[in-house]
Amino acid sequence: MAVLLLVMSDFLDPNRGPGQRGDFRVSPTFFLALVLGGFVVGAVGHLVSSRVIQAIGVLMILSATVFVPIFLGVTR
Repeated sequence: MAVLLLVMSDFLDPNRGPGQRGDFRVSPTFFLALVLGGFVVGAVGHLVSSRVIQAIGVLMILSATVFVPIFLGVTR
């Protein structure tokens, strides 16, 4: 356990981590807004018992965490 903590502590110093490569410099505000909006839409879907609204919320969260970053990484 102590060895694992020592290995993990190397990553706590931000100057020792890997540098950012490429031009994927997008503000996370868009992604956070899309995720939070997806949670709100999904919660409303649960409240009104609408599977379509729930699915839209899930797709919003999935697009913010998977689809949009992959799309931006491929097109830049």
